Amino acid sequence: MALPNSRRALLDVALAAGGAGRTISDPMHCVALADLTHSTNVAVPLESLHGRSVLLLTEPQLPTVLALLALDGVARRVSLGLPDLKEADLPQVIADSGADFVLRDDVLRSTLEADPAAPHARDVDTEWILFTSGTTGAPKMVSHTLLSLTGPLDDGLAVGAGPVWSTFYDIRRYGGLQILLRALLGGGSMVLSSAAESVGDFLTRAGKNGVTHISGTPSHWRRALMSQAASRMALKYVRLSGEISDQAILDNLKAAFPQSDVAHAFASTEAGVGFDVRDGLAGFPASYIGMPGAKAELKVEEGTLRIRSLRTASRYLGGSARALGDRAGFVDTGDMVERRGDRYYFLGRREGTINVGGQKVYPEEVEAVLNRHPAVRMSRVWARKSPITGAVVAADIVLSEPVAEFAQVRESLLHFCRAALSAHKVPVTLRAVTSLLVASSGKLSRRDG
Repeated sequence: MALPNSRRALLDVALAAGGAGRTISDPMHCVALADLTHSTNVAVPLESLHGRSVLLLTEPQLPTVLALLALDGVARRVSLGLPDLKEADLPQVIADSGADFVLRDDVLRSTLEADPAAPHARDVDTEWILFTSGTTGAPKMVSHTLLSLTGPLDDGLAVGAGPVWSTFYDIRRYGGLQILLRALLGGGSMVLSSAAESVGDFLTRAGKNGVTHISGTPSHWRRALMSQAASRMALKYVRLSGEISDQAILDNLKAAFPQSDVAHAFASTEAGVGFDVRDGLAGFPASYIGMPGAKAELKVEEGTLRIRSLRTASRYLGGSARALGDRAGFVDTGDMVERRGDRYYFLGRREGTINVGGQKVYPEEVEAVLNRHPAVRMSRVWARKSPITGAVVAADIVLSEPVAEFAQVRESLLHFCRAALSAHKVPVTLRAVTSLLVASSGKLSRRDG
């Protein structure tokens, strides 16, 4: 559901979507959407924030969502600060975002309180500032409008009455925000995750709250499938994004949730949502490239996927505040793709290649092979230094079931890799580990060793 015009604030459209009993909840609180009309959790008068640039810098997600709904249409700019933002980076973030007011936990209530001044004027086209993932140093920020963020929601996804949405993502990240917007604008409720919860506890709570539609990265889902609590959810829709969805994870999710639609989407904070794929296969049809009339135009140039649409962010903030796209408006995603027959497959990130004696290896390509092996639940491929070739391929493996002797599994895995990969791509080192580090973005940590 897209916004009808740029003057409609998110809360106004969400309330107009109707649906008695719609709620937003976390492990501690549950807020009825209808109560937002005359209540707020912002402990300063909203009139004092009219037309100002506000940086939201909070820990829990629910207070952030409530403040965001209160501020959209009121503040000139709202920057969604990530909870893991380093204090040392804060002065630069404030300067780059132009924030003249910082809302922290001490000026936000966990729940709503009556606001005698409501309703507030919502006559501002609020600019939404999001932080990109996977950056080093001070994070990059990009500028969106509510229209650019909600454009991807009008993608033809059939959603029944009374959906209950959830996501492993934090809603301050692009992937999580997309799911929050779907719930708000599509007439559904929203169950928020919590960084303080284990995967099992979150899945149990999602099941108890009747979650029907849920999203996460492939790494999120691989961890979820290791938990018995996954069976407590009766899902209608499973969505993957943020990382390459290989065939193994797609097949495993369909087996775990046979009554659900399993889709994998391509999106980034800068480029927006490019497309989603619902045929159960890894990669995407070659017909998506240059498709006439597509809401997102796609092309492949120098091996990378490029996207142009009204869904992309307008610019980076800070420094030169440069535009995101090229002269034609295409955003270079940095994701390498390769055509095989009538389908394109993702290889990995351009900057993430391992150089083995001058030959490129994409870690994700090797992981996709390892993850197909029945003994493997998930894997991480990384570069090990070599005095001869500069680097060789190494891999850490989380096994599907414990084994007495890893040596036998190792030989089976190496044989499996040799049959599917060129010699320089076959891991030289294989290690069995009990778990793999997943970053706060939901993506597999790529820290070597």
